[in-house]
Amino acid sequence: MATITVAATGMLYPLLVYAARETVAPAGFVAVAVGLIGLRLVLSGGAAARVWRVPLLAAAGAMAALLPLDPWLAARAYPVVLSLGFAAAFAVTLRHPPSLIERLARLREPDLPPEGQAYCRTVTWVWAVWLTVNAAVATALAVAGSDAAWALWTGLLSYVAMGVLFAGEWLVRRRVRGAAR
Repeated sequence: MATITVAATGMLYPLLVYAARETVAPAGFVAVAVGLIGLRLVLSGGAAARVWRVPLLAAAGAMAALLPLDPWLAARAYPVVLSLGFAAAFAVTLRHPPSLIERLARLREPDLPPEGQAYCRTVTWVWAVWLTVNAAVATALAVAGSDAAWALWTGLLSYVAMGVLFAGEWLVRRRVRGAAR
């Protein structure tokens, strides 16, 4: 339940920043974001902790380093640094197999056939690219967009896009598995 609460709070972070930007100093938002990252680190255990530890620590470090340079950009950097951190985690597993999606798939199917391994690698690529594109859009909006556009993208539209990606991948996977049988 704590993990779901932290994830939900992280998803609501852009809307919180947008709604409270007139009353809360940027450092307050950065503190909340770094706190959320810390909670993610504490709540993730086992293999998950090993995969996410470095990207999450780098995300927190990037926000802290940005704070004295541009406080408002630091406050809006949370979705950017998380997307980049997660993209890096996916990408590293492409260089050092098995891919992240394959690792997850093997939890349910330990004897994953070679076709499944290849499919998982492709899906890992898709997620790494999507997360990088998401970070680029969030960065552009944080730097040059309006607060409303940034909040709309990072607090809603990017999650809708991820949901579409999840659903699309689920449909493709069913089709691929059906053809393999």
